[in-house]
Amino acid sequence: MFGRSKFAGLALLVSLAVPVWFMVAALGVKFGLWPWRLGLGVLIVQWGPRLLIASAVIAGVALIAVLIRKPRRGWQAALIALLIPALGFGYMGWVRSQSADIPPIHDVATDIVDPPTPGANLLALRTADEANPVLDMTAPLTAAEAYQGPRFARFGELSLGRIGHEAYPAVRTREVAAPPAAAFAAAREAARSMGWTPVNEDEAGGVIEATAETFWFGFKDDVIIRVRPTAGGEGALIDVRSISRVGLSDLGANAKRIETFLSRVEIEQKP
Repeated sequence: MFGRSKFAGLALLVSLAVPVWFMVAALGVKFGLWPWRLGLGVLIVQWGPRLLIASAVIAGVALIAVLIRKPRRGWQAALIALLIPALGFGYMGWVRSQSADIPPIHDVATDIVDPPTPGANLLALRTADEANPVLDMTAPLTAAEAYQGPRFARFGELSLGRIGHEAYPAVRTREVAAPPAAAFAAAREAARSMGWTPVNEDEAGGVIEATAETFWFGFKDDVIIRVRPTAGGEGALIDVRSISRVGLSDLGANAKRIETFLSRVEIEQKP
């Protein structure tokens, strides 16, 4: 009796240690304890599923051992121990299903013909961080070094910009019925509300540059906002580009960031 309930408790401790493993792996990247390829690629992608399987097996054995004969003490601990890896696998499956239709890109813009481009200071930060190169959004995606091989053949001659626009129809230039100065002020306020780290704010040039950082891994994505007058000069066009520094696919994070930002741009309408 004591041995079986104790085994159930041990199984629960093992299962509880697995999410701690994931958190430590992610936060280690954030605080610079190890590179992201080790934290994400090895500790999570490679070893994460193995640890989930191991904890599920231990928990399953513990649950069977407790339930096989009376008294069935400790079955609650064994059941919780089994639910933890089950939830982990469920989350992994959900992420995989969500990303199935998301193209493996990490650079998204509202204007793909004349997209906002990073300035010298932002490019210097990206270079120092050994970040992804800033690609030509009008060139075929498969022309880039990172997109060589049969895995990406399905994109054919599609450009990076077109792939992004087809995947994210809501990511488009926003036209506002306000002068550029007012639009710039609203865009700046929206950018600050997003909690980004400012890099450059050039009101005369209509450019705002900032860096967004994810909570768990501390991954940095660079955002360039451009405000220009409309052809008639009475309104303004707001364009945004968001580029990840590392990784091949952003799982839709850059597009979501742009959509959220544009939704926060509030222009006061004069009576």
